[in-house]
Amino acid sequence: MQEDKLYHYAVIRLVPKIEREEFINIGLILFSKNEKFIQLKYHLCKEKFNLMCSETEYEEVIRSLETFKQIAEGNHDLGPIAEMDIPERFRWLAAVRSSIIQTSPTHIGKANNLDETFERLFNELVI
Repeated sequence: MQEDKLYHYAVIRLVPKIEREEFINIGLILFSKNEKFIQLKYHLCKEKFNLMCSETEYEEVIRSLETFKQIAEGNHDLGPIAEMDIPERFRWLAAVRSSIIQTSPTHIGKANNLDETFERLFNELVI
C-alpha cells in the first residue's frame, strides 16, 4: 500500500478593495517538501472580475498571476525568488500581502496522489 504524502496548500484570492475584505477564490498553490512537488493554477472569470473590479485592469492581474505561476515552476528568468527551493518558493507565494492578490492561511493534508488531490481541491475551492 502506498503511503500518504504530506502537503500544504493555500487558496489564491482576488481582493479588489482590501478595506472591504471581500474576495473571490481564483487559484490554488499546493506543495509537498518530501515529494519535491509544487503546483499552482488559477482561473479568473472575466465576468466576475468586471463585477468586483471596475478600477483594476484584468490583464494586469492575469500578468501577476502568471508571474506567480512561473515562480512556482522555478523559472530562473524571474530572478532570485524563482531560484529558491520549493518550500521557500511556496512560503513566498503564500506570504501575507496587502495587495489585490492574496492567499488564504496555509492548510495541511495527506494524500496518495498529489496531482489528483490538487485537481480535487482546485475544483472544490476555485471553480
